[in-house]
Amino acid sequence: MSRLRIAEIFTSIQGEGIWAGVPSTFVRVSGCNLRCVWCDTPYASWAPEGPILEVDDIVDKVIALSTDHVVVTGGEPMLFEPIAALTRALKARGRTITIETAGTVFRDVACDLMSISPKLRNSAPVDGHHADASVGPLAVEWIARHDAERLNPSVLRKLIQSYPFQLKFVVDPDEHLDDLSEIAELLDALEYDIPRDRILLMPEGIDTETLHRRLRLLAPVCIEHGYRLSPRLHVDLYGNTRGT
Repeated sequence: MSRLRIAEIFTSIQGEGIWAGVPSTFVRVSGCNLRCVWCDTPYASWAPEGPILEVDDIVDKVIALSTDHVVVTGGEPMLFEPIAALTRALKARGRTITIETAGTVFRDVACDLMSISPKLRNSAPVDGHHADASVGPLAVEWIARHDAERLNPSVLRKLIQSYPFQLKFVVDPDEHLDDLSEIAELLDALEYDIPRDRILLMPEGIDTETLHRRLRLLAPVCIEHGYRLSPRLHVDLYGNTRGT
């Protein structure tokens, strides 16, 4: 049978991207091939947790929550083969599906929006430690592994050619002034005419004050380049808490 480790299933408001504000059920798959230093869900990446559930049981839990929009997120949901069965089963039950992915793995899935968040150099774990000191240290080999796997232009190209998509970049305008040039280099490497309104900049941060200040810094950048500016509504509404 198809099974997945699930960190949490909950209903909230989609806080990011072009569908921000939509009531949604989130299925957070536990497990990731990257170790972003600012990851806001380390319980699904740095230290994966949660029960292993049959796909049919996951679908039953989602249907019981009665929202039309389902966000399959992680961790990195595209790592796991049963994601295909999960998304198809949800689609057969009439759900609209967003998949949140870093864009390093391709799978044939049912998806109405492939929300791709390529990881820039600013994501690299520093000396094997998470930005939150309470998260334990990282095995040293993960530092090199993260850098080697965080970008895969051939997979990104296939994803944007195969699914309705958005490209969502986490940017820190305080510390990483080279983020924008790195984004431009990646867009050129994709060799694909990506509509500007499908490219979103989202500030890195886990508290409202930091996010709002960085949103103000990114607003003129988005105006200049024609990108979208993405909020993090769930942080505004609930803070940096699980199940939101």
